[in-house]
Amino acid sequence: MPRSKSSAPITGDNPAVSGPRGPADRLFRSASECVRQRERYASLVASGVGEEEQREALSIACLCDEILVSTIKAYEAQPTNGASKDEEWYRRAIALWHASREYQRRHGECNRKTRKISAQTPAELGELALEYDLEASALLALQHAVAAYRKVAPDAHVEAQSRNVA
Repeated sequence: MPRSKSSAPITGDNPAVSGPRGPADRLFRSASECVRQRERYASLVASGVGEEEQREALSIACLCDEILVSTIKAYEAQPTNGASKDEEWYRRAIALWHASREYQRRHGECNRKTRKISAQTPAELGELALEYDLEASALLALQHAVAAYRKVAPDAHVEAQSRNVA
């Protein structure tokens, strides 16, 4: 039977997962994975791997985008009782929330414009290129917000524990 090296299981009672910082930590983990999967997809495209593998990586990235949307909604629905607005993690969480929302807004706008383009005139393609640049900028801002939150809340990133077979 697999056993965790860590003696403390990850539960709702874990201070790294619950408390006033819990929803912000969840947003951080979701945004972090979203950025990681987008970077992975981009590196696969840049290295020229097969289209099937690119499609699979894109589907994972899209799933992470959907999870980020639901995590943003959950974060917005959570009360901030017990959180001091003077704490650095709180300010970084707000910046992460803003960056997450902007990334999702830009990503959604790119998807809408891509579906709307039919004639592909130079003007339409230029507008689409601009939208993709803005989306890339929003993803970069999200990446910076994730890094900034990680600095003030290094315990927020819950990684899978390696398992030993006993």
